[in-house]
Amino acid sequence: MEEAAQLALPVGGRDHVQGDPAAVLTLVEYGDYECPHCGAAYPIVKAVQKHFGKKLKFVYRNFPLKNVHPHAELAAEAAEAAAAQGRFWEMHDAIFEHQSRLGEHFLLELAGKLNLDTQRFAKDLAAGTFRKRVEEDFMSGVRSGVNGTPGFFIDGVRYEDSWDFGTLTEVLEGVLEGA
Repeated sequence: MEEAAQLALPVGGRDHVQGDPAAVLTLVEYGDYECPHCGAAYPIVKAVQKHFGKKLKFVYRNFPLKNVHPHAELAAEAAEAAAAQGRFWEMHDAIFEHQSRLGEHFLLELAGKLNLDTQRFAKDLAAGTFRKRVEEDFMSGVRSGVNGTPGFFIDGVRYEDSWDFGTLTEVLEGVLEGA
């Protein structure tokens, strides 16, 4: 029997985390902001977070498939530029909620709507300030065995089953019971 892939880079201080940092369950997603499957997973993950509340910590890492999704890398850099101004999750959500409009102009418009310093944001995007950070996430995903998006890990172990709400919740409940 083949052993499940493990998360090569443990969750730590560099990560974007939602939920209680001391939660007993950790769900990591390697995602691509332009991927339609990630877009479909976005409300499911939100529902799973609501269902588990303080028992679940959610981590999002960038995995832009730039050969397939031409705006994915810039969108990931935009989320990181927003993170530098303390607004990662707001930008993350806004990007997924407007996934079909991910050009540079729209990302700058989102930055304005989120009350970011738009000059700093535009400068960061133009300079590729966060490209290395996005690449580090991507490479940690490759080392962890991610080959498509969304790529999920539950408590550091690759999750390859269906990510519909019912299945994902059932698996997480099982992990919780075994903890």
